[in-house]
Amino acid sequence: MSRRCDVTGAKPSFGNAVSHSHRRTRRRWNPNLQNHRYWLPSQRRWVSLTLTTKALKTVDRKGIEKIVAELRARGVKL
Repeated sequence: MSRRCDVTGAKPSFGNAVSHSHRRTRRRWNPNLQNHRYWLPSQRRWVSLTLTTKALKTVDRKGIEKIVAELRARGVKL
């Protein structure tokens, strides 16, 4: 399973970890992903999404029906 947000598309970013002696080793920053289930009243079923915490706020602000409509317009199967 990819570490990617269903709504925002956020994915891990990569860079260097720099130690005190200034040696550089590769590292990655993972997005803060949360699995969340939402009830879709129009379809009378639950939808599971993998979201970042920023996307959770977006769903709260716009509403799950509008977010699902945007995802379906992009071609995501739910």
